[in-house]
Amino acid sequence: MRGTPQQIIDKYNQLARDAQLSNDRVAAENFQQHAEHYLRLLSEAQREMEARREEQERQNRERQAERDRERAERQEREAAARQADPAEAPQPDVMDFSPEATAPDSSLVETPESKDAAPAAEAPAKKEKPARRPRTRKPKAAPETAEEAPTSNGDAPEAAE
Repeated sequence: MRGTPQQIIDKYNQLARDAQLSNDRVAAENFQQHAEHYLRLLSEAQREMEARREEQERQNRERQAERDRERAERQEREAAARQADPAEAPQPDVMDFSPEATAPDSSLVETPESKDAAPAAEAPAKKEKPARRPRTRKPKAAPETAEEAPTSNGDAPEAAE
């Protein structure tokens, strides 16, 4: 017999029916026993496959739980590192205390420092000076004659007599 276990079982059951219809009780019983044998083999193979599948699912769940634990630990370490790093810490909001930003209905109290800062802020801006032109230099004097030129020691040459 060839085929899958289910096909073999079906074939023996068909042979048992045919034998029963032909009033061959011995052959019918023989074919039924064969069908039952293959049915038992099939059910045992299915139980083994189911047990194997459940074992694999259990292992997969354990691996997934381990990965989840590792991910949670890594996230905790990263969060702790971020908290330790002041650059990663939450930064306070910057508030603008300039007179333009503070409205008259503000709940801030006016202090002497803020009074001093207000006149300085309201002082007229200095007039900008025009762009400065580069200074021109006087041209170099023409070279002197040999008699008038200074000597290497800086003294004037003595007049020849």
